[in-house]
Amino acid sequence: MAALTRLAKPSFASRSPISYLSRCLYSGVASEPSSHAASSYNPHLGPKPSRLVNDSKNRSVQWVFLGSPGVGKGTYASRLSNLLGVPHIATGDLVREELVASGPLSQQLSEIVNQGKLVSDEIIINLLSKRLEAGEAKGELGFILDGFPRTIRQAEILEGVTDIDLVLNLKLREDVLLEKCLGRRTCGQCGGNFNVASINVKGSNGCPAISMAPLLPPQHCMSKLVTRADDTEEVIKHRIDIYNEKSRPVEEFYRRRGKLLEFDLPGGIPESWPKLLEVLDLDDYKEQQSAAA
Repeated sequence: MAALTRLAKPSFASRSPISYLSRCLYSGVASEPSSHAASSYNPHLGPKPSRLVNDSKNRSVQWVFLGSPGVGKGTYASRLSNLLGVPHIATGDLVREELVASGPLSQQLSEIVNQGKLVSDEIIINLLSKRLEAGEAKGELGFILDGFPRTIRQAEILEGVTDIDLVLNLKLREDVLLEKCLGRRTCGQCGGNFNVASINVKGSNGCPAISMAPLLPPQHCMSKLVTRADDTEEVIKHRIDIYNEKSRPVEEFYRRRGKLLEFDLPGGIPESWPKLLEVLDLDDYKEQQSAAA
């Protein structure tokens, strides 16, 4: 809390994005960051992540989703958000909303996104701060962060202001990931997200076979499907390379703190969703799957 006191300033207009992020992330947190993860770390095996939701009615989860671009972080984070009753905050969505809003950052962000580059820490923290301010005004508690942190610096900032319960790292073999990203489509009218790729990859070199059925839109959306400007093979491969270079160290950052839980997607949503609930010890929520579907 001493760090929070140093960062606090009288008005929002005079705060830096990082200081406001600090204040927002502390709001509603039941306990201060603890040293439990460090004390339980095994240098050879690493600690086992705590992934239980003991009482969702009395305690809001504070989770982070990691994974390569297009792996499905938004899909599964939003389902868990509905299931657990906590907000899903995706920085990718915040960036796209800013692009549509045609604000002062719109042109700069457009160039960054279309080239497959990472948005700077300052811009991401600024957008996240505004989203948290809006959530605080509505009385939101807890969160599932998707797309933040993406760098060690961001992870250190987040660690300094709140105690993350769990970091879920979604994994998918790269050839499947590329095919999946190339199949993404958005309805230009309703904004719905779909995928036209029908993936059937045979197992090889120790990698299991993976099948993913297409996620097709209703008939009235078929003629209105558009491809995101950054969903080209060149840009997707570049984004994956950037992730491997910049964000893989974030996985190790949380692994050493006993926060990381890795989940290899076994297939599409029908195969992966029930298994994800199982590894998260959310068996009691299985009867609510239809509500989150």
